[in-house]
Amino acid sequence: MNKWLKAFLFLTGAAILTRLIPFSDWFRMLDTMIHELGHAVMTLLMSGRVLRIVLNPDHSGVTYSVLASSGWSQVAVSLSGYISASLFAIALFYGRYKQQQRAGIVIISVIALVMMILFVRSGYGLWWLVLFIVVNLVFFFIGGRILNFYYLLLAFLCLEESVMGPFTLLLRSFTDPNQAGDASNLAQITIMPAFAWSLLFFIISLFCAMSSLQLFWRDRGQNRQAKRAKDTVIR
Repeated sequence: MNKWLKAFLFLTGAAILTRLIPFSDWFRMLDTMIHELGHAVMTLLMSGRVLRIVLNPDHSGVTYSVLASSGWSQVAVSLSGYISASLFAIALFYGRYKQQQRAGIVIISVIALVMMILFVRSGYGLWWLVLFIVVNLVFFFIGGRILNFYYLLLAFLCLEESVMGPFTLLLRSFTDPNQAGDASNLAQITIMPAFAWSLLFFIISLFCAMSSLQLFWRDRGQNRQAKRAKDTVIR
């Protein structure tokens, strides 16, 4: 089977299955958190100032910032959101491939804590971050297979959202180019239309999704080989 078709079918099945898990929709805010953090970090790298970040119940977010200069600094900041989310999905699956789920949960919690202290100061987002950190700590201390399942759930939710976000943006760039978020911002700064930027985000997300799934499949393959070797030794 073609690897891209296999990836599409796998993502579709995972998207359906994860939506059957209670409260899974609530955890999808993790992708938004990383998206907005990407904007914030790039703003600081461009010598700008982050005023605040707002996380909304509908999984949308806004980073309010001031840049010291315009032009390419604005381009870099606008590019950083979706790309950060896509790269973060790879990082999560890499952590699972290396069997570092506990360390991964700690890192995710630290990121949430940094967001809470530096950027998200009120509203729904603040309470979501607090509760998210508490939930992470609960699963961290439970450990074992339950922790591994929780980590994998977060990884797949981030993977799905990192692809669906750019895909939704791509559709919106057709229907209402002026309301296509980061793509609209980039279209105003550059000569490329919002559709072209949305397509770029979507293509990047697909390649990152493929890299994430390859790590997942490789890990499953290694586990099967280890199990077969163990069965052979026992016999």
